[in-house]
Amino acid sequence: MTTTSEVDAGRRSGRLMLNKVPEVTIWFWVIKILCTTVGESFADWINMKLGVGLVNTAWIFTAVFVVVLAVQMRLKRYVPFPYWLTVVVVSVTGTLYTDILTDQLNVPLWISSSVFSVMLAVVFGVWWLRERTLSIHSVTTRSRESFYWLTVLVTFALGTATGDWTLELTGWSPGVSVLLPLGLIAAITLLWKFGANPVLSFWLAYILTRPLGANIGDWLAAPKVAQGPGEPTGLALGTFTTSLIFLGLILATVVYLTVTRSDVTETYDATHTPQVTANPQRERVALAGFGLLAVATGALLVWAHSQPHVGPAPEDDATSTVQLAPGQAVKKFPAAKVDALKALASASLKDAHSGNASGAHKAAQSLRDLWDADQATLQPLDNTGWTFLDAQMDQVLKTFGIDHSNPPMSPAQQEAELNTLLTDMR
Repeated sequence: MTTTSEVDAGRRSGRLMLNKVPEVTIWFWVIKILCTTVGESFADWINMKLGVGLVNTAWIFTAVFVVVLAVQMRLKRYVPFPYWLTVVVVSVTGTLYTDILTDQLNVPLWISSSVFSVMLAVVFGVWWLRERTLSIHSVTTRSRESFYWLTVLVTFALGTATGDWTLELTGWSPGVSVLLPLGLIAAITLLWKFGANPVLSFWLAYILTRPLGANIGDWLAAPKVAQGPGEPTGLALGTFTTSLIFLGLILATVVYLTVTRSDVTETYDATHTPQVTANPQRERVALAGFGLLAVATGALLVWAHSQPHVGPAPEDDATSTVQLAPGQAVKKFPAAKVDALKALASASLKDAHSGNASGAHKAAQSLRDLWDADQATLQPLDNTGWTFLDAQMDQVLKTFGIDHSNPPMSPAQQEAELNTLLTDMR
């Protein structure tokens, strides 16, 4: 609940409003996990299946985030629909920012995780120094709400990075990976019940819902049979179906909360007994419990990493052992899709030949994005042809330093690989 000091601080730092954040009930955590799952599956669907591309998708959702956040910030109290719409958009946007660092800029996940951890600590530090509270029960000013949404954005990016890093370290499938954040959230809940600091407990659990929801989304969407060594397997619902299911569940929950107002802080406070005053001794014991939990988690990850497991095939091993005659690889592919790929390859070749390095690189990125988006359509038609072209596509991307750690190669090397790819697709 909001204390007198928090109210006074709110009056000093800005115009006081009703609390802009819902009460933390079971519904809060249910819908939060639903939102994180959508953040994973919907971003993948737009980026990969629609062929929009990672960077373009990030720009689109950044613009949408600015709009929905502006609507949310103009409200004077918590309203379920705009609040949870903002959370859904933030979940997608935060996921995309981490994916850009990993997939476009080749930043190792351990570095992303470290950077976002420092960013989160800085945001919390500035928030505390200015407001003297990190409690979501007192988000009653524009300043506190701004800090709150910035924190939420960073937690989504951090949760994405740490979740992906965990998968990289352990080689666990999405189904198995669900158990780690789920177990940690359960342990945090027990420590909170024992007497842990509620603000610390809340934000730790909040961060962990991101890898939990993402792993659930990957498990539901991934194919039942691995597409390659170390690739995930799941229930084969696909990213679009998974997104629709969870968006429907989110909508139903929001409608329920709108009608019942059971998560509105003022309504909740009027119908529930206030929490017992904090016990400093129990908080210290619980803090030690959090430390032991962190050590145990680290030990588990080190052990899992040391166990034999199959990871994704290295990018540098993308040479094909199959040899096909020019044009044979695309015989079973739709002509319109092949023409679109050829157009981008030709545009990249033209720019590389004329010395327009940025234009050639941009066209190569678009070629990569379209190829990845078409995989689900083309590979089932002719897996041999797709594998052959995929290997040559990778050689093209390597000359541009795309999805590879090497710097861009000379224009002559880029032209040679593009010419080979166009010959294979003629």
